[in-house]
Amino acid sequence: MRNMNIQTIAEAVGGKLVNTGRSDLAKEATCVVIDSRLIEEGGIFIATRGERVDGHSFINQVFDAGALAVICEKVPSDAKGPCIVVEDSFIAIKMLAAYYRNQLSLKIVGIVGSVGKTSTKELVASVLSAHFEVSRTEGNFNNEIGVPLTIFKIRDAHEVAVVEMGISDFGEMDRLGAIVRPDMVLFTNIGPCHLENLGDLDGVLKAKTEIIAHMSPTGAIVVNGQDEKLALIDEKMAGSRRIIRYGKESKRDDVYASNIENLGLDGSKFTANFPDGSHYEMTVPLPGYHMVDNAIAAAAVGFLMGENLEEIRRGMSNVEQLTGRGHIIHNEKYIIVDDCYNANPKSMCAAIDMLGYALGRKVAILGDMFELGEESDKLHGTVGDYAAAHGVDSLIFVGASAKFMYERARVHEDIEIRYYPNRELLLAALSDETKQILKPGDTILVKASHGMGFSEVVDFLNKAE
Repeated sequence: MRNMNIQTIAEAVGGKLVNTGRSDLAKEATCVVIDSRLIEEGGIFIATRGERVDGHSFINQVFDAGALAVICEKVPSDAKGPCIVVEDSFIAIKMLAAYYRNQLSLKIVGIVGSVGKTSTKELVASVLSAHFEVSRTEGNFNNEIGVPLTIFKIRDAHEVAVVEMGISDFGEMDRLGAIVRPDMVLFTNIGPCHLENLGDLDGVLKAKTEIIAHMSPTGAIVVNGQDEKLALIDEKMAGSRRIIRYGKESKRDDVYASNIENLGLDGSKFTANFPDGSHYEMTVPLPGYHMVDNAIAAAAVGFLMGENLEEIRRGMSNVEQLTGRGHIIHNEKYIIVDDCYNANPKSMCAAIDMLGYALGRKVAILGDMFELGEESDKLHGTVGDYAAAHGVDSLIFVGASAKFMYERARVHEDIEIRYYPNRELLLAALSDETKQILKPGDTILVKASHGMGFSEVVDFLNKAE
């Protein structure tokens, strides 16, 4: 890791070097981790205090594994190697990531928005990988701890990094932006997420666009041209940065998809149209009409990064589905749409739309959506009404808040509707063969906020015989 030795790291985090002994203070670190199990020979371990585990308990363990040094708040009396003592390890993580970002010369693309960030991140990374060496956010590492860890993964061999950034309150994006300092930012949309902190959609827009102040002044802002709130990003807000708008079937946007053909759960085929008048037929192998938005956004980024159209097409066709995010599972009995990583009203409706592309009987198992603030009951009811009106054959609602989905959905006729207060009762009902809730050949959408533990539902369905 360039310029990441014990001496410069201590200076970057404002820490006090102790117990250095005969250590080589100029030797560069091989990695930076907060999980002692991930330490490598020559790596830096940052000891943090969590609710269940205190990383300070593993300091000598990482030294035994070959750690170069440890950043910590308190040094053990028997420490086996050099320690950099700081007041707050979590603050040190962000300070060190900001320092390391300054040592990097690659381009960084930031992915920001209320819905679709991770799918869009994967599409952008896949498109860019057709031409560049790409580093990307892994898993759900998109917060004030995950983003620094993403930055620490970047190496000199990488030419582009795609960094997803998620927030839940004002000021968070400002802090993330100070670390990432992206050259390009892609905004997916503005939706009703984290309203308990952000208030309304204007608040969401304000919080998300804090990133712009930290962008390269010669960078580019890629925005969904069909999002009402993102349309408010103009030249005054962007400054000297270029604004590129993307969308579907709209020649008003700079980059847009036309001639869209639904391929069912195998994705969509469309023509990508670019500002220079060029166009190219492409396929996104991820199901749902909304995935065309994410795909054309990725195409816009590839175009701005100088890729040719064949590279963009090839990179897009190679994207892989992520477990828990619209991942399609085929087994001998069902087709399962595993979308249980997270949920909010907009993503719920998009998932229901995606289910509509399936052939045969369609079943939606929908659970509680968290962090919706005072509007939670109303928003759950809206989703229930939407689900009942969009061609789903069987609706199963699970959870305390999901009862409001159930109450709104049950006013619709000619649709099979069930409600269970919790996941355990749902699984018991599904296990009861006499109830015949599901049928062979069903396509089953499983979606809820992560805290509902619906991955257990997916596992149950996937093991069904």
